[in-house]
Amino acid sequence: MNRASLEKRPEEVAAMFDDVAPKYDVVNDILSMGQTRRWRRIVVDAVGAVPGQRVLDLAAGTGTSSEPFADAGVAVVACDFSVGMLKVGKRRRPDIDFIAGDATNLPFADNTFDATTISFGLRNVIDPKKALQEMLRVTKPGGKLVVAEFSHPTNAVFRTVYTEYLMRALPPIAKKVASNPDAYVYLAESIRVWPNQDELSAWLTESGWTQVAYRNLSGGIVAVHRGVKPDTN
Repeated sequence: MNRASLEKRPEEVAAMFDDVAPKYDVVNDILSMGQTRRWRRIVVDAVGAVPGQRVLDLAAGTGTSSEPFADAGVAVVACDFSVGMLKVGKRRRPDIDFIAGDATNLPFADNTFDATTISFGLRNVIDPKKALQEMLRVTKPGGKLVVAEFSHPTNAVFRTVYTEYLMRALPPIAKKVASNPDAYVYLAESIRVWPNQDELSAWLTESGWTQVAYRNLSGGIVAVHRGVKPDTN
């Protein structure tokens, strides 16, 4: 797969991530100019989990997004549909539970997690709205959802520059540092066609999440969306 759209074949996306798994985290640091780690810290703070709670980290890949929760004594489950990614993560962090799963059909019971989070993975799901509904199902009443995703820069001039970087500069850089440069062409295009902040917020609301809000990071390159599952009591 080398063209992005909202119509995705899960097996092709999974195979793509399997292929780039060994160098994925290093390449991400390079392409984001080191911002990825800052964005992930903000996500962890937004989740606000404490020891004794259980967190589902979707699209966890090699587990870099799960590690801060585990290090803080939080029971975290790293879930991803790329078995290659999960194997890399399990070798590095055998103490974390890595589980293969499809975000549109999660292998967990209702009301299992105190919080659910997904970072930079929702746009790779074949049916993002169904995934948001599944996240609602497995989260406990009153529990949180935190979604970090690439978004649309709020400044028009910066947005133009950013789009040029994605479509022209990113692929050549990826060719020098990545094992599968075509994967990063797909990723760049998937970012370009992804809905903006308000559209994604509307998806959360339509899926049943309440108290929906978002915070722009790096001028809107990334947005951290938050929601709460209604408390039935």
